[in-house]
Amino acid sequence: MHTFPADGEYIFRIAFEHTTTGDGFVGQIMRFEQVEVSVNGSPVALLDLDQWMRISDPEGISMRTNPIFVRAGPQRVTAAFIRRTEGPVEDLMSPHDWSLADRHTGISGYGLTLLPHVRDLVISGPNKVTGVSESPIRQNIFTCRPTSADEAHPCAEEIISGLARQAYRRPLNERDLEFLMSFYEEGANGGFEIGIRTALQAILASPHFVFRFEEAPPNVRPGESYRISDVDLASRLSFFLWGTAPDSELLGVAERGELSDPEELENQVLRMLSDRRAESLGPRFAGQWLRLQDLDKVHPDQFWFPDFDQQLAEAMRQETELLFNYLVSENRSILDLYSADYTFVNERLARHYSIPGVVGDHFRRIVYPDDQRRGVLGHGSVLTLTSHANRTSPVLRGKWVMEVLLGSPPPPPPPGIPDLEETEGSEAGRILTTRERMEAHRTNPTCNSCHRFIDPIGLALDNFDVTGRWRIRENGAPLDTRGELYDGTPVSNPTELKDALLKRPIPLIRTFTENLMAYALGRRVEYYDQPTVRSIAQAAATEGYKMSAFILGVVESDAFQVQQVANVVDNQLQDLPN
Repeated sequence: MHTFPADGEYIFRIAFEHTTTGDGFVGQIMRFEQVEVSVNGSPVALLDLDQWMRISDPEGISMRTNPIFVRAGPQRVTAAFIRRTEGPVEDLMSPHDWSLADRHTGISGYGLTLLPHVRDLVISGPNKVTGVSESPIRQNIFTCRPTSADEAHPCAEEIISGLARQAYRRPLNERDLEFLMSFYEEGANGGFEIGIRTALQAILASPHFVFRFEEAPPNVRPGESYRISDVDLASRLSFFLWGTAPDSELLGVAERGELSDPEELENQVLRMLSDRRAESLGPRFAGQWLRLQDLDKVHPDQFWFPDFDQQLAEAMRQETELLFNYLVSENRSILDLYSADYTFVNERLARHYSIPGVVGDHFRRIVYPDDQRRGVLGHGSVLTLTSHANRTSPVLRGKWVMEVLLGSPPPPPPPGIPDLEETEGSEAGRILTTRERMEAHRTNPTCNSCHRFIDPIGLALDNFDVTGRWRIRENGAPLDTRGELYDGTPVSNPTELKDALLKRPIPLIRTFTENLMAYALGRRVEYYDQPTVRSIAQAAATEGYKMSAFILGVVESDAFQVQQVANVVDNQLQDLPN
């Protein structure tokens, strides 16, 4: 999606991966290749690929369209190769899905492809501007239009006061408006829209927009606690659930002093959770808690896992985010995160999981065809980020479960202990399995003291390879995933591990509550927060551990609504210029 600033002509420049076109690729495979550029699904240009392009050309290996007229506003732009045949294309050097244009896997010399690939799409312009169409953004800004000089100033006040109220997340006072109108008047010499633009720039540069100030009541002394104002509560609530400023309804309720009413607060929370903006909880909270950002740090070896690419990695991440958002929007139990027999996949991810009957790039909810995968422990995102490049890591997987899900991180290894990679990788001419190398590593009593807790958890997930595909053998040998948890519970597969974790769900529940509180408060959960954590978890248990129970518990807590003067920005900052 690209936002075009004005109605005018734009040029689309497409760069191709230099290792897939040019001198080395001038044979039959490169003849008659075409790239189509579309705006909102409508073709606007068709380029015949020049097979004689060179890196030494002035613009490198790239092509550009003729000027194309596009109206202002957000438009979906795509560039794609035209399919030349419904049959298979012979590409002898690469039967894999990824290409050298993929920046997630990198380039190591494996899987070279003869087919061309788009690397970048650059849009330049506008030229020959004819005006600005009424885009959604402009409609939100210009709530009125002056028809005479006398109407310009009142209309500007209406627009600027509305924008500043939304940006500052509070009502404006006379000083605020007077200050911003001075910018409008300075820019209005160039026209009404220039004046509004100048005032809007001042709003966006204001510390009241950039920072979230919470003003303490004047009669509260340092060290004393107080309940934050309804307006400040609206900002906290909105950034928690939506990751953005409060909307007009929430701000209006706060300005009327109604948000502190428990019934109204609950109504607003439930309304906000039903809004699509609550989908920010998936990438922002769940991504942070489950450490999905670590997926970017893992690059599976292309020789052993040639079908892992950037698109697959993004699909894995989106699967986990969509599952979490589904639990929120449908008000499901948080325990479904660990036990769900369903997930969200597109064609690429379904093929990776060997799930048939899924076609297309869009994600949809499907039920697993077997019991191999359940919940987040069967997600490729978690399984990949807890692996090494060329082998699985029961240690990393066990540590992730203990630390992220159970809130009981194992201690760091003592100094001087050799790494698992330093153990022998083969014996009697046979490559050892990961389990066999771990057993050799645990012969050291110092290592065994921690690994006896970590390893059984990770080994129960070892049927999943580095990229989360199901397997039953490693290095030609049958996998042995049997183990015992700390309490003697036998586990040998993901289903048994899931059942063992859910048999005593309290650690899972409290760890989730702690992470949710930390995200909402913007700070670590400390020892003095533990009574609140236990209270929220106990209250949620009476409601079947539904997501709304946890979120309401956090929002209604003193930790969320009460502040100390010592922790509040000095009131003198409120006197800063706007």
